[in-house]
Amino acid sequence: LMIRRPPRSTQSRSSAASDVYKRQVSTQSTWGQTILKMENNGPRRDLAAAKKAYQNQDVDQMRLAHNPDEQARLMHNGHLGEKHKAGGEFIKSFVYGGLDGIITTYSVVAGSAGADLSTAVIIILGIANLIGDGLSMALGDFLGTKSEMEFTQAEKKREAWEVDNNIEGEKLEMVEIYEKKGIAKDDAKQIVDIISKNRAAFIDIMMIEELGIIEGEESAVKNALVTFFSFAIFGFVPIITYVVAHIFDLTSNLFLTATLLTAFTMVLLGVIKSTVTGSSKIKGGAETLLVGVIAAGASYLIGWLLEGIEDDK
Repeated sequence: LMIRRPPRSTQSRSSAASDVYKRQVSTQSTWGQTILKMENNGPRRDLAAAKKAYQNQDVDQMRLAHNPDEQARLMHNGHLGEKHKAGGEFIKSFVYGGLDGIITTYSVVAGSAGADLSTAVIIILGIANLIGDGLSMALGDFLGTKSEMEFTQAEKKREAWEVDNNIEGEKLEMVEIYEKKGIAKDDAKQIVDIISKNRAAFIDIMMIEELGIIEGEESAVKNALVTFFSFAIFGFVPIITYVVAHIFDLTSNLFLTATLLTAFTMVLLGVIKSTVTGSSKIKGGAETLLVGVIAAGASYLIGWLLEGIEDDK
């Protein structure tokens, strides 16, 4: 729902709106200052501690995680150490890159073993899969992240333009959104009046409430690099047995050794994923292993069924 003001020049409307917000920010309420502080520095809580408290169902720990003053006091007295999880923004690329790498490469190995191909051929197919699929996934992650960031910025610019030129219409939209959440109309108006005093915070909140978009600080290049190296490192596990066997001229139990090593690594990767997400480590390891078994089983079966094609040549 958009309510437009009587036409006037775009420049004067934007200028007037900006001047209003400058005055509003300089005289904003205490709650508005809190929003600004949260926007610049993040919420005043220990998110890792809050997640751990939820896992342990520890109410006291949860309250402490949301009390920065008490955290600071305990940390100053040496009773609470700083614990931060670094690199959390890359966990998606790391996990999915690793899972895809180890599963697809093992599927190649399983299919080749099912077709009774030579060790050299298995190594060639495995390495070709590592490079080709690894680059494909990395480029896909890069383009996907970049497109998402560009879309988010375009939507934020549009929301900012609408706020600068039709603030009352945007406030009305927010009131209606809060009313749909079950908040009384008068309370919704009061909430929106307070939030709208801070232009940047108002735009960010509208992005979430109206569009369902949360602005992140991802790096498309870093995500792509993490995906590629995770894919290559974990994807090399299923073929390392064949590489060693080729170097030292070994021939016995190669597929069994590769299978056991791959299964162990799959479980390990599932446990790592669960550790970061806070879910059950046993469930995470079992799920990852199950996905691998299904994919590899299908590849082995296809290789076994098509084994005769090579013999017919």
